[in-house]
Amino acid sequence: MTTEQNTEQQIGGLTLAAPVTSPTPLPYPVPEPDRKWDLRNGFAWIYYGEGSSGIERPVVMADGFNLGKSDLSVLYAGLDRDYPLITKLRQQGRTVILLGFQERTASIYDNAAAAKEAILRTVDERADDSLLAVGGFSMGGLVTRYALAELETQRVDHQTALYFSYDTPHRGAVIPIGIQAFAHFIPTLPGKENDFARQIDSPAARQMLYRHYGSEDGSVGEDLLRTEFLRKLEELGGWPRIPRLIAVANGTGDGTGLNVAPGQMALKSTGAIAFPGSTFHTQATGDGVTVAELRRLLPPASKTVKTDGLPEFDGAPGGTLDSYGIIAKALEDKGGKTDLRHPTVCFVPSVSAVAIRDIGNQDDLYTKIDVLSPDESELDEFLCSSTTTGHTQITAELCDWIMERLPN
Repeated sequence: MTTEQNTEQQIGGLTLAAPVTSPTPLPYPVPEPDRKWDLRNGFAWIYYGEGSSGIERPVVMADGFNLGKSDLSVLYAGLDRDYPLITKLRQQGRTVILLGFQERTASIYDNAAAAKEAILRTVDERADDSLLAVGGFSMGGLVTRYALAELETQRVDHQTALYFSYDTPHRGAVIPIGIQAFAHFIPTLPGKENDFARQIDSPAARQMLYRHYGSEDGSVGEDLLRTEFLRKLEELGGWPRIPRLIAVANGTGDGTGLNVAPGQMALKSTGAIAFPGSTFHTQATGDGVTVAELRRLLPPASKTVKTDGLPEFDGAPGGTLDSYGIIAKALEDKGGKTDLRHPTVCFVPSVSAVAIRDIGNQDDLYTKIDVLSPDESELDEFLCSSTTTGHTQITAELCDWIMERLPN
């Protein structure tokens, strides 16, 4: 195997994920949980409130999307490092139940089974009669939404007073189509599949992404798994009906997004040993829009990736992800060189996170949510960030708002 081929194959080890589910470079003190539960398709760590020796005033919080098994020490750190969310909840005497999954890229149905068991076990093992608050971060919000709705359909009393979601893609998430295509363009050994391709092509990704790149035929559209998920969710009534429904968005509600112009170069590999000349462009409207020109050395190949009828996703108001920045870093870490113009783009549009309007419509995507009637949302109440922040970034503004609405 040549150095060039080995280098390009190694790029397949990258994954796209928000900081709350990614290990931090700095250590963070994570205490031992008071209890641990093994659940179907998942597990949970239970932290009692200060001065409590049992489950009281419980808050169930589900992990988000990434490749592989949840690491609840990473989740704890992500929820307490920048703003002490878990610490503050425990200081209020609330039990914090962190819900993790055996495989975060598994289907939302599979991980909803873990959520349902965690909810019912919380109900059964409470030391008081307080009602639950149940929700999650990013995908975790969809998993718990589905779980609560399914329990209601099954006529199971989930004893939940409040459902909350934190930058959850209720109307879909966005990973640039060029990046999705690149995941499958990375060469692999016979019989092997790179982690990046596995992540992008996983059941959960296909259910959550507004538009998905078909690795077999290069098609771009709503994946069949997403179509099925939306249908099943609708059959459950769309949302749980018993709890109050609230959500926060890491994006703004004033129509202000990122300074990312459509149809511009976002990233180019300028080195000689890793996908030389490969170029990614920000999403523009129209048909036949080129979003990536991919080149690789071994085996030699080239591909032009085009889209039809998509809005200007990359600069839209919403929680952001360092999508192009992560790829640039992976290239540079393997000795490549890059020209990176737009490291950060929209990942979960604000209109998606607060379930209002259609992210596939250009005007709706950039609408000023703050001036719309709140009744347009499927939620009872929501809050958009006052400034653009990273997807699932834990901020005082958003966390304090949620905590003010927790059941007594």
